[in-house]
Amino acid sequence: MKYSVCLEPLFTDLPFHQRIGEVAKLGYQAVEFWFTDYLFTPDGLVAGMKDIDAMAAEAAAHNVEISDFAVNSNEGGFGGWTVKASDRQVFLDRLGSQIEVAKRLNCKRLIICTGNRLDDVPFETQFYTLVDVMRAAGALAEAAGITLIIEALNTRVNHPGYFLDSSRVGFEAVRLINHPNVKLLYDIYHMQIMEGDLIATIRANSDLIGHFHSAGNPGRNELYIGEINYPNILREIEALGYAGNFGLEYFPTLDSAESLRRVKAYLDTYTS
Repeated sequence: MKYSVCLEPLFTDLPFHQRIGEVAKLGYQAVEFWFTDYLFTPDGLVAGMKDIDAMAAEAAAHNVEISDFAVNSNEGGFGGWTVKASDRQVFLDRLGSQIEVAKRLNCKRLIICTGNRLDDVPFETQFYTLVDVMRAAGALAEAAGITLIIEALNTRVNHPGYFLDSSRVGFEAVRLINHPNVKLLYDIYHMQIMEGDLIATIRANSDLIGHFHSAGNPGRNELYIGEINYPNILREIEALGYAGNFGLEYFPTLDSAESLRRVKAYLDTYTS
């Protein structure tokens, strides 16, 4: 299994592009990040452009894949986004610009967040708006050779108000969208909080999953902390024939380098 390391919460004392080299030194071959024009800081997300050319050069120098990154709104938040009909063209325009960034990074997957629920619009209306918008988005992605991965998040701890907090609803949407370039990002941490039943869900929907995210629960820290047995999950994912990256999106409790060493050693036990 190839792991992709989310750069956002790691090596935060370094310029963003230099984090790629630090991850490569530890034996990781892929990285991912959140947004192109927002930076994660101790005060939360703040506006700030990442140096895309420097990231591309650093990745090439260390033979590291840029696995994926997230397409956010220009305001850095979720808003209505793909569930608000009036945001349709704004989203598609934004997606088009981020596809161009992805090409510069040789990145083949983009994370799509649905946006927050709209209190004055029926859930079903928002759901079918999502399906409609993502069909159009899939056509844009196909032309560029990119896969869009829609992410379900938890609303109990980290993202109150977010629309897509159910993998069942997410898989239903992907089936209705019915486009080879649109899949679900199955975030194991988020879905453990919302649903549990992780392995059975992955087995039943493996053909619809385009990427995985992971973190320990509770706490969203190292994967060896908490209640989730990641080696067992990795064995199952590999047995199902998944050939993509397995994203490590967690907040370290240790020095970043030591944390990544320990996580890799823990995950590698699934092959023993």
